[in-house]
Amino acid sequence: MSKTIIVTGAGSGIGRDYAMALLNRNDSVVLAGRRMESLEETVALAEGQGKSLCVSTDVCDKSSVQELFAKAADTFGQLDVVFNNAGISGRGVLLEDMDLEDWKRVVDTNLTGMFLCIQESFKLMKHQESMGGRIINNGSISAHVPRPNSAPYTSTKHAVSGLTKSAGLDGRKYNIAVSQIDIGNALTPMAKPMTRGVPQADGEIRVEPTMDVSHVTDLLLYMTDLPLGVNVPFATVMATAMPYIGRG
Repeated sequence: MSKTIIVTGAGSGIGRDYAMALLNRNDSVVLAGRRMESLEETVALAEGQGKSLCVSTDVCDKSSVQELFAKAADTFGQLDVVFNNAGISGRGVLLEDMDLEDWKRVVDTNLTGMFLCIQESFKLMKHQESMGGRIINNGSISAHVPRPNSAPYTSTKHAVSGLTKSAGLDGRKYNIAVSQIDIGNALTPMAKPMTRGVPQADGEIRVEPTMDVSHVTDLLLYMTDLPLGVNVPFATVMATAMPYIGRG
């Protein structure tokens, strides 16, 4: 049975691959992101016959998020799944040299933006004809352990874990299942530096193992298709030999 899914950050990387997989299996997909041309390119790359709606969205702006969910409801009615994927990494600078505006930009996108999307998901899912739905938040390996010079990103991803737990508890009464996927070194444009070498905790620069993004999408599809009475609260998928277990 086809589903209706909102995917934020659908114009590139993991969001694009997941959205394409949904369209290729004929789901209805609302693609959200800052650049409309990137969203439309995602749809064009998909080979399936799923229905699509592209909505230019700034997750940091409450009215923009509200417009996204209103358009999704008006177009498709029932909303089954939301993948909160939009996020930025920020600049890798020394903590003591970090600009406050850079800090706020990462926090607003990765944390406040996700909160706003969860809030609108709740409002819609608890009042729709078939009450309930699923929310999947994109966490990170950095929700557990940091990389050097990544205070804003690491802080937001730790906070996402708390938001996932809180939303999961508060969503029970509305039959809303909330989960988090923590992804390590999926080979997207954002992860390309891993193949050239990135800073390690000991100060060295080393190449890190990566994995194909399709493995992330496979896990997302599994989580997407679970009945609402079943949840995977937290899942980690990573390149086996990347520096996570024992990092630092």
